[in-house]
Amino acid sequence: MHLSLIDLWGQMAGFARGIVYVLAIMSIWTLSISIKKWWDLKSAQNETRKFAPEFSQFLEEDNLVEAANLSERYKKSHVARVLAGALSETRALVQDGSVTIADINSAERAIEREMLMTITDLKRGLGVLATSGATAPFVGLLGTTMGIINAFTGMAVSGSGGLSAISGGISEALITTALGLLVAIPAVWLFNYFQTKVDNLTAEMTYTSKEMIDYLIKNVSGEFGRSRFTREFNTTATAGNAPISK
Repeated sequence: MHLSLIDLWGQMAGFARGIVYVLAIMSIWTLSISIKKWWDLKSAQNETRKFAPEFSQFLEEDNLVEAANLSERYKKSHVARVLAGALSETRALVQDGSVTIADINSAERAIEREMLMTITDLKRGLGVLATSGATAPFVGLLGTTMGIINAFTGMAVSGSGGLSAISGGISEALITTALGLLVAIPAVWLFNYFQTKVDNLTAEMTYTSKEMIDYLIKNVSGEFGRSRFTREFNTTATAGNAPISK
């Protein structure tokens, strides 16, 4: 006996069809979130590559006011969002030339708050990928279990025995397990990929924010802080050298 997928679909009971619908929804949801997440991370990378040289130029010119304005214009850049948090705390004081260590501590706390919110935004949607990867095989297995129960129940009712009597029912039941694996495997791969990307962006934000704080501290007393920060920032956040570009 040869059964096509269309034949198996026609023979499926209502419960098995419901499982297929659930797996289809999980697959579409996973794909939609993955596309959006890929686009968001790519936009963050591209804006950071544009933002880094302009920001460094303003620091070379000792123009923190324009650097703060620039950071606020790049809304999608993760680095710009974090640095904007620090510069917004010291904007008025920079204009007066009266930045103190207490003000720098306030800027550091602003960086921590903004970094927390940025990381939360970057991770949004990853929970769905993790849930799909973890639960899709079990959803498929539920359909398989119920399908096998129905197959043996039908054999008992008809009174016929042998493998040929239940092979169609078992084939129908195993389809849901296969579908569950087809949904779970890409979801796990995508989750691990995006988690690695978010970890790289987090490391980049942490590094540049620490350098920004060092710059603000040393800028109070001289030029060494500015030159060191611009050198390190260019090394970390420009295209080809940043962890984000891997």
